[in-house]
Amino acid sequence: MFAEINQYVGRYAAFKEAELSAFNQLLAYKKVPKKTLLLQQGEICNFEAFVIKGCLRKYYIDANGSEVVLQFAIENWWISDIASFHEQQPSGLFIETLENCELLLLTPATKETLLTEIPKFERMFRLMVQRNLSVTQNRLINTISRTAQEKYLDFLEKYPTIPQRVAQHYIASYLGISAEFLSKVRTKLAKQ
Repeated sequence: MFAEINQYVGRYAAFKEAELSAFNQLLAYKKVPKKTLLLQQGEICNFEAFVIKGCLRKYYIDANGSEVVLQFAIENWWISDIASFHEQQPSGLFIETLENCELLLLTPATKETLLTEIPKFERMFRLMVQRNLSVTQNRLINTISRTAQEKYLDFLEKYPTIPQRVAQHYIASYLGISAEFLSKVRTKLAKQ
């Protein structure tokens, strides 16, 4: 159960077996059925989840009542509302399972214990946050500067397995275009 997460954290720092064992003991395993809301707007996010199996989405509801997808998370990815988690403030986001999921969870208390007892994890989480900020910055630039077709092709290149796992309207929302427009883009690409 811990092989994937131990391999993941090992990319950021060299951990001893005892450190990985202590880390694993702090993780809570959770099986969650498809279409479960792990977080709803107004709740405080009390988890950072590592995905062992499954697919989730993080989204908010805009002023028009439309869902806007901010993130998909599949195997070996993390998902949370980092602002709500760290500030312990109500979230403006939703996190939903799109498939049956198996997750490993850290709570604010277990994460604090981890960071206190094994300082190397501070580096690991800092590097993860830096990588996430870089991805978010690039996504923002792409959203502003690219055409719908370019955004879709970039999405397919970066996340080749997600289109087979999630509904097209979720991908359209993630790309900031309508489902109808995404359908036209896909039809045009199929003809090329």
